[in-house]
Amino acid sequence: MTLPLIPNARARRLFLARHALAEPPSGPASGAALAGLIDRIGFVQLDSISVIERAHNMILFSRRNSFTPQALDGLHRGRALWEHVTHDASLLPMESYGHWKHRFARDRATLVARWSSWQKPDFHQKFDEVLKRISDGGPVSSADVGKDEARSKGGWWDWHPSKAALEYLWRSGDISVSHRENFRKVYDLTERVIPEAALAHTPTAEETVDWACRTALDRLSFATSGELAAYWAAIPPDAARAWVREGLARGELLEAEVEGADQRRRKVVLWPATLDEVPPEPPARLRILSPFDPALRDRKRAEHLFGFRYRIEIFVPEALRTFGYYVFPVLEGAQIIGRIDAKSFRDRKVLRVAGYWPEPGQTLSAGRIARLTAELQRLARFSGCDTVEFAEGWQRAPVPDPHR
Repeated sequence: MTLPLIPNARARRLFLARHALAEPPSGPASGAALAGLIDRIGFVQLDSISVIERAHNMILFSRRNSFTPQALDGLHRGRALWEHVTHDASLLPMESYGHWKHRFARDRATLVARWSSWQKPDFHQKFDEVLKRISDGGPVSSADVGKDEARSKGGWWDWHPSKAALEYLWRSGDISVSHRENFRKVYDLTERVIPEAALAHTPTAEETVDWACRTALDRLSFATSGELAAYWAAIPPDAARAWVREGLARGELLEAEVEGADQRRRKVVLWPATLDEVPPEPPARLRILSPFDPALRDRKRAEHLFGFRYRIEIFVPEALRTFGYYVFPVLEGAQIIGRIDAKSFRDRKVLRVAGYWPEPGQTLSAGRIARLTAELQRLARFSGCDTVEFAEGWQRAPVPDPHR
């Protein structure tokens, strides 16, 4: 049987529309409007690195230029959002909290064994001590506990036992992140952070699988079972595969093929109505996206849809980097046209561009330079800078075509 085909240009428009990137970045960006935007894209990944701005702030600014970081902090402190791990630390709509209870149970059963290989063998003895400290004394951060404890030798995970205990208690649901101060997590007892209605919501494992797959497909437009499982990272892959099989058997889902940027096809599932959907044409303006934007965080999907092969080079020695420490994708309409190495120097109030690389088949015309400069000026103001500065030789050779 011949499966329906979604051509690449239409697939990109469908996907970008789901991620609020097929419309002008205007409109309100605080309170209920901001909460609605975050629910629409699913969640916002948090990241500590601030090259132009932190990832979560850039994600929201690229969709609503009126956004301010204070508005996001207000939603978190106001309990419209809560923080936990999807594929990485993220802020999520509070309505999703109950569906993490099954993940809490899985993590509770596995983390002690997994972490014992790099932590001191008795670090789990700190659990009750840290929990009592929070219960009796109120919220704490990792700076408030374990000040005299020896740290493990774990690279990025250079944690003392009480820090490991905090993370374990958070990952297993006993404590929650109340808010962040200077990006450091502040923890409190879960019952003092999560609203009563969310705490009371206790779905079955089957209900969580159905919720995770349905909401992921709503936001992805089309997907493989692996993409559905990975979207929230709240359910095992085999559960998503079973959900897809059952949905196809009931006729609730359809199979189709999605054409990639290289004309290769991938089999996916989708809601039948998606085949008749007419996605909007995104505005032609340029947007500089965070590398952790929800539209790009699945690197394989981004490469298939946009022909955009991206590898972050933070951990690559400077002499071995192909592009730069933290390079930003550049979106124009429904295509990614380049990547840019830019950084805000707030002490000098300057956003400096070190390099721009066009993607294969793209050029940096005079019109594009003007649109790129306008977007950089908007980002400069957002990051607390007054001017944009271009380094000598900032226009670089195009990115090599990975398929040649």
